[in-house]
Amino acid sequence: MKRVLLLRHAKSSWDDTALPDFDRPLADRGRDAAPRIGKYMKVEGLVPDAVLTSGAKRALETWDLVRPQLGDPQFRVEDNLYMAMPDLIFAWLRMLHDDVGSVLLIGHNPGFEELAVRLAGDGRKKALARLRQKYPTGALAVLRFDVDSWSGIDWGKAYLEQFVRPKDL
Repeated sequence: MKRVLLLRHAKSSWDDTALPDFDRPLADRGRDAAPRIGKYMKVEGLVPDAVLTSGAKRALETWDLVRPQLGDPQFRVEDNLYMAMPDLIFAWLRMLHDDVGSVLLIGHNPGFEELAVRLAGDGRKKALARLRQKYPTGALAVLRFDVDSWSGIDWGKAYLEQFVRPKDL
C-alpha cells in the first residue's frame, strides 16, 4: 500500500501587495491552522516517510508549523512544485523509491485540487463531495493506493480516505 498526503499550504497573507506571489508569508489564520493539521495527522497516524514541498515561503512556513508533530521524515524542497500541474506531480510520485510508504506533498492550487480529484477513483462519500466542492488552504487529502510500487499508481485508482479542512478541526 502507498499513501499520498496532499496538504495545500495554509492561508497566506496579502498584506504586502508588493511582494511577489512566491514570497508571500502565512497569514495569522494560516499560522493558527497549520499546527492543528499537524496534530491531526499525528493523532490519525498520518506520519509520512518523506516530505516534498514547494519552495514558496507559505509552503515552507506551513511545513515548519506541521513538522513538530511528524518527527523527522526525509525532506526535500522542490521549487518546481510551485504551481505545478497534476501531470508533473504525478510523474514525481511514480518515481518515488518503493521504501517510501507514504509521502506528504505541500503545495498549491489549482494543481493539488485537480490532482486529488483525478487520482480519487473512489473514497468516503462525504470526503469525495467536499473535495469536489472546494480545496481550501490548509486542507489535507489522504489518498491510498493498493499497490506495492509507486510505479503502479494510476489516475482514478486511489481511494480517498480523508479530506479534512482546518475548519473541520
